[in-house]
Amino acid sequence: MTEKVMELKDRVEEVLDTIRPSLQMDGGDIELVDVVDNVAKVRLKGACGTCPSSIYTLKMGVERILMQKIPEIKEVEAV
Repeated sequence: MTEKVMELKDRVEEVLDTIRPSLQMDGGDIELVDVVDNVAKVRLKGACGTCPSSIYTLKMGVERILMQKIPEIKEVEAV
C-alpha cells in the first residue's frame, strides 16, 4: 500500500471520528473497510446496519461530509 493511500485512509478515519459520536448516540457505528480509487468503503454497524434510513445516512450524511472535508474522495460505498 502506498504512502499516499495510507495518508488518505488516515484522513478519512479522522473525519469518521467526528461523525461517529452522532451514530453511536442512535446505537450505531461506522467502520472504514478500505479506500480504493478514492472511494471510501465503509461498514455501518449496530443499529445503523439494519436501519431503513441507513442509505440516507450514508449518502446525505457521511458521504457529504467526507467529500466536503476531503475533496479527493469521490464516493462512499457501504460494503
